[in-house]
Order: sequence, then C-alpha cells, then structure tokens
Amino acid sequence: MTESVLEVSEVSKSFRGTTVLDSCSFELQRGSITALVGSNGAGKTTLMSVIVGLLSPDSGSVTVLGNTVGDRGIAPGLSYLAQHKPLFARFTVAEILRFGRATNDMWDDAYASRIVDEAGIATTSRIRTLSPGQRTRVAVALVLGRLPEIVLLDEPLADLDPAARRAVAQTLMRDAAERGTTIVLSSHVLAELVDVADRLLLLRGGSMQLDGETENIVNEHYVHIDPDQPPTGDIVGSTIGSTSTTHVVRGPRPTDVRTSPATLDDVVLAYLGEVS
Repeated sequence: MTESVLEVSEVSKSFRGTTVLDSCSFELQRGSITALVGSNGAGKTTLMSVIVGLLSPDSGSVTVLGNTVGDRGIAPGLSYLAQHKPLFARFTVAEILRFGRATNDMWDDAYASRIVDEAGIATTSRIRTLSPGQRTRVAVALVLGRLPEIVLLDEPLADLDPAARRAVAQTLMRDAAERGTTIVLSSHVLAELVDVADRLLLLRGGSMQLDGETENIVNEHYVHIDPDQPPTGDIVGSTIGSTSTTHVVRGPRPTDVRTSPATLDDVVLAYLGEVS
C-alpha cells in the first residue's frame, strides 16, 4: 500500500468575508509529483501557505508526515519555495549555500552545490546579477539541499525560458525518483507542468474540482462533437463554433455518436471556464 504523506481535510479559509478556500480535501502519496492548477486568484498560494503552516485555516486540518500542522511555522520535513523566490540579493551564491548549511540541521552541501554547478552558475556571483532562471536554480538548490520529504513550490517555472524550465523540471523529477520526495508545483499555466506531474489538483473559486492521476482524469472525459445528438454525461465546458458547439463531457465515451478523446488541456480549460 502506498504511503500517504500529506493529508488535507475539509480546509476552508476566508479573508474579510471572502471565501478563498472552501472545504478542500485531498491526500498525496510519497514520491508523487502533483500539479496544483488554477486561475490567478483561485486559492493556490493560500492553500500552500496553510499546508506549510504560515496560515491557519478557519476550519479543517492538515497532516504532514503524520503530524498535524499548527501555527508554528514550516512543518518539519517540508520545504517551501514562495513565488517571489526570496534570496538575499547582496549575497554571493557561495554565501547563500553557506547560509543553507548553517540554518538547517539536515543539509547536503554536495547535493546543493551540484545543482548549482549543473546550471553553470559561478559561486562567486552575487544573487542580484543572476538571471531569473539562475536565481530559480539557486533557490531550488536551497530547497532540495535541506533533504526534505515534501517540497511545495509556488509558480516555480513562471519566469523561466523553455530551456531553464526543462532543466528545473528534470532536477525535480530526478529528486522524486531518487529520493522519493513528494513534490507539489502550483501554476496557472498547465503547459508548464504537463510533462512533469503524474497527479493533478485543480482549484476553481477556492473549491477542489479535480483530484487524481492525470491519465485517469483524462480518461474520465471525452469531447462531444455531434451536433445531431445530445451528449451523455455531465457537460463541464463548451466551445461555441460558427456552425456547431463542442462539449467536454465527464462520463463514459459513447460509441454511436461523433466524439473524440479528451486531452488534458481540454479537461483543464473546461473546468477553469476558459472555453467559450
């Protein structure tokens, strides 16, 4: 039986009367790589902050590695990289790595240094002189150098070019494969994560709309393109064309009407309401 390392149960959170998270629940297993997808403002950052322990939920609970998360800061065994990737701009890369070593009981200096070296970053360079992609690689080195069991990364690939995005993704996938690290990456752009994640969580309006393995989620949907027959199943999104309307439908794919297999893009965009 696969071990569950992160459990979120009925978590809700509001700010000034506005509900940001609404009874969110899911479990993640050790070694999984999960894409947390949603439009801007869907609640992704708030959910991550609650999981980490930087925010307290109004109701519900979070369990990390068997321990209930409270309000005492980042949960043991977990690393978190915020969207703005906080690093000391005046530090050199070498000083940042020394900072990581000095502030973490669990620290693999050789591993963190290897991640930086693989990026071709000189350790004498100051953080403020690095490109966005290089800063991300240094931030990832700090996160993984702590040897965490769970890693949460908020929009880690957003400001990277395709080559840097691929390199960071490969580093994360290697860590999950070799160390069994459980990784959660949030994004509002599915294309950034589709080749990385084996699981999908989709937030819309603070509610969890999809939760499961990406392949299974795709196989539970189809695209209905027959204008003469109504779709069977639950319509989750529609595209209005000049002569007909196609629907993304959740349910068994019928064989007696015109349909096509759904793609992950079809499914996610339908649930996010980004088709018309």
